[in-house]
Amino acid sequence: MANLFAKVLKVHQWVYENSGGLVGHRLLFGNPTLLLRTTGRKTGQVRVSALTYGRDGDAYLVTASNGGSPRPPGWLANVKAKPECEIQVGRKRVAAVARATYPDDADYARRWAVVDKVNQGRYSAYQKLTKRPIAVVVLTPVS
Repeated sequence: MANLFAKVLKVHQWVYENSGGLVGHRLLFGNPTLLLRTTGRKTGQVRVSALTYGRDGDAYLVTASNGGSPRPPGWLANVKAKPECEIQVGRKRVAAVARATYPDDADYARRWAVVDKVNQGRYSAYQKLTKRPIAVVVLTPVS
């Protein structure tokens, strides 16, 4: 079942990217989804990830849940190595700076609540599957 879900996510991302953002922003479960474009820390190539997001003022919040896997997603290491990235929300693309936050951050619990609510509690379920703290990544648009 997990393999099928992974394939559905890949198709969703493909549709989002190839429609120029016309389709995909709220396609899967109705959750708001953005495309995060990072630079591969090893390859230097652009990597794209479709991620559910929440809002915190002007910032976008995403989680590095990787479905509760013991390993964080690759895009997290990419934004730690090079925080400058691009986000696409629908058809709008903007430059942003990423900052990973963890439970020791004063605003983490509030941010976690925002993204967990948007994703109908799935992130809390994912956190129970892994011992690593799941990062909430703050994506701040660059003006």
